[in-house]
Amino acid sequence: MNKLQRVQNIVIGLCMLAGAAVLLADPQNGCHFILYFLALSLMVKGLSELLYYFTMAKHMVGGKLFLFIGAILVDLGFFTLSLSDESRLFVILYLLGVHAFAGLVNILRSLEAMRHKSMHWMINMVQGIVSILILVTSIIFAEEESVPVYLYAAGLIYSACIRIASVFRRTATVYIQ
Repeated sequence: MNKLQRVQNIVIGLCMLAGAAVLLADPQNGCHFILYFLALSLMVKGLSELLYYFTMAKHMVGGKLFLFIGAILVDLGFFTLSLSDESRLFVILYLLGVHAFAGLVNILRSLEAMRHKSMHWMINMVQGIVSILILVTSIIFAEEESVPVYLYAAGLIYSACIRIASVFRRTATVYIQ
């Protein structure tokens, strides 16, 4: 990770912490904030994929994949933005889908790492179990207005802390002699 990427990760992490603070300060309108944040992040990611395609990937083998991913992400961002009237239902469905998928992937990755006798399988297992617990919690408290907002804010805080902590980790460098 170079210095620009480190600064970029710190700025993104601080913005995520600020977004979590806004959500925690106003949980009644939090579903709308979450929906706007999701739409904006999908559109920005899609536009960055499109920019990458038009600058570099169109000359690469398999580069059209970046074009398709970018177009789909921009479309999903606009679709998410158009659902602002039904925001609470879609925020809950988003939380359920993301945590189910993330929990399953982390648990499967930890089982594979355990088969390969890796030392870091426990971290993935704990992350998978936490994602499944958040999934169960959001199903149990689906009737509450502010629970999805608190769960999303907790996820933002966790992601921001992991992103900022990754800046201070030493980057492994491979030397070929």
